[in-house]
Amino acid sequence: MSRIQQRFADLQSAQKKALIPFITAGDPQPDVTVPTLHAMVSAGADLLEVGVPFSDPMADGPVIQAACERALKHHVTLHKVLDMVSDFRRNDDKTPVILMGYLNPIEVWGYAAFARAAADAGVDGVLTVDMPPEEAAEFTAAMKENAIDTIFLLAPTSDDARMQKVSEAASGFIYYVSFKGVTGANQLDVSSVATKLKQLRRHTTLPVGVGFGIRDAETAGQVAEIADAVVVGSVLVNQIAGLAGTPGAIPAALATTVADLRAGIDKAV
Repeated sequence: MSRIQQRFADLQSAQKKALIPFITAGDPQPDVTVPTLHAMVSAGADLLEVGVPFSDPMADGPVIQAACERALKHHVTLHKVLDMVSDFRRNDDKTPVILMGYLNPIEVWGYAAFARAAADAGVDGVLTVDMPPEEAAEFTAAMKENAIDTIFLLAPTSDDARMQKVSEAASGFIYYVSFKGVTGANQLDVSSVATKLKQLRRHTTLPVGVGFGIRDAETAGQVAEIADAVVVGSVLVNQIAGLAGTPGAIPAALATTVADLRAGIDKAV
């Protein structure tokens, strides 16, 4: 059983829902990332989603695009992100870490070589935004060989056939995008998400995480009532941007926000 599977099993036994915060590695500077990850875990994060900086993050809105730009100014590559995960693992061998990014850097490295390096660093899952399941056989095989879960996105426009295809390819959990558009945009319509999740659960027994549009404890709680995990990104990344001039304050500030989100989720369920 992978760390991701174990964490969801433990949460289910405790009748709790997962909180998955997202930050971009190396934003606003590399030495802030690992302390921030530890601070978020201490504040109640169950899994961590770590963004790999990329020059053209097509699924992301202006907030995370800017985070990528700040990190890339410090030459934060995929290799350096794995170094950060290794550093994190020195003091935490239990919290699942998921890399979220785009295919190009992985293709340059090579699927098998990347999978081995990621496993050695302590990565538990990989979410590659622009890798559709129809083209992912070689990719998922390399990840599986190294005990890394492959996580796929589903959109509100996904029909039953698409849900089935993703369910067959995915492991760990499925990430449902709560609305059409990029990160940090639009408003969350919980009722429509609930309808789609009911449809999705006919195709999979995997946990389902919901992200995009979750801005505070209230919306986190609403999503926790219908999903297995709540993924929160833009609000945290925006907070980092506001503290870029005082990076030492970032871990404590994000810990406070994560604790508020945790309270909202626990209150709801």
